[in-house]
Amino acid sequence: MKNSAKTALGGMISALSLTIMLLTAVIPYLTYALPAIAGAMLVLMVIEINKKWAFCAYAAISILSFLILPDKEAAMMYVAFFGYYPVLKPFLESKIFNNKLCWFVKAVIFNIAVVIAYLVIVNVFGIPIEEMEKGVFAVIGLLALGNVMFVLYDICITRLVTLYLNKWQKRFRKLFKH
Repeated sequence: MKNSAKTALGGMISALSLTIMLLTAVIPYLTYALPAIAGAMLVLMVIEINKKWAFCAYAAISILSFLILPDKEAAMMYVAFFGYYPVLKPFLESKIFNNKLCWFVKAVIFNIAVVIAYLVIVNVFGIPIEEMEKGVFAVIGLLALGNVMFVLYDICITRLVTLYLNKWQKRFRKLFKH
């Protein structure tokens, strides 16, 4: 793929991801789902170009999200985990051959990212833990539920990649004329 096509694809993926992120202003209940969908868009860049270009798009989307999104929590979740995870996932799965160890490493990365994101949200955006309805217990419960959702997210990305490779890649490559 020529550099001009790579740049065009990066721009389109970035614009689409940012548009999805902007929907958090319209549908505030999707503060976590929309960053996850926006991050999944980077899978296309990883497959068709490489992870370096995907990380550049992630950086652009992250910066623009913090600059223009009214929902800073959604922007923080994208930056802290959902933006880079779809780019990091194939690297982890290619380097760690033991499936249980791979899942453990991915879960550790998720939990560290979520805890750091939460600490930034509390300390930077000033939402004290005491004001949450059930305090610390709510945070622990949300983290446990988040881990379940993470497993589902990982499986969905894997299936999305499989679907793309088996059904959509030929059409896409005709469009971009590899």
